[in-house]
Amino acid sequence: MRIPRFYEDQPLAADQDIQLSDAVVQHVARALRMRPDDQLTLFNGDGCEYHARLTEVAKRQVSARIERVSQPGRISPLQIEIGQSLSRGERMDYAIQKATELGMSGMTPLFSERCEVKLSNERQDKRLRHWQQTAISACEQSLRCDVPQIQPPQTLYEWITNVDADLKLVLHHHTEQPLETLQPPASVALLIGPEGGLSEAEVEQALAAGFKPVAFGPRVFRTETAPVAALSVLQFLWGDLNTKN
Repeated sequence: MRIPRFYEDQPLAADQDIQLSDAVVQHVARALRMRPDDQLTLFNGDGCEYHARLTEVAKRQVSARIERVSQPGRISPLQIEIGQSLSRGERMDYAIQKATELGMSGMTPLFSERCEVKLSNERQDKRLRHWQQTAISACEQSLRCDVPQIQPPQTLYEWITNVDADLKLVLHHHTEQPLETLQPPASVALLIGPEGGLSEAEVEQALAAGFKPVAFGPRVFRTETAPVAALSVLQFLWGDLNTKN
């Protein structure tokens, strides 16, 4: 039976007795109905896994003792920051979830020219918390020990002029430049357009900011499919999806 795995946002160490957070308590005590002496794995984003055993299980309080610490080495050597144009509802959730599973370092939602999503400040804060929780849940499922940060939304221009990476790429299906001809980078910034695509002016802005146009095959992807395809290729070429790297 697979040992349950949870994100616990607090300092963790071997031989430590801890009180689990409310979010974890809900899963442990109410959903899974775990009992004292049951095992669980915790992580807090520092790259380690903390193997613990429950010592007390109550309806609103759960205690555990951390017995040992391990470093599984599941953090990709390739840092990939994504600028993802905002899309509606489940499409944005899907992009964040799958990009997290594929090892992105972080994502910034972008307001672009053809973006149809409008967010008030209050709704923006609510969506940001939801997106970060989506990334955390994907880390729990995919056995990631680090947590990618979802940044507050920015304009596309703000992001392309401030992001720092060895290699900057903009998805643009009119190009044919092969990635294999480029020098292997340590970090990549990846710009992905909205459902209607980037405007020609936005592509020109990206090129002026040092981005290279790139296409991943002859077909045009949906905005939520693009990060999945791009991350898979980048991780295979320069990350940890190719065992020869």
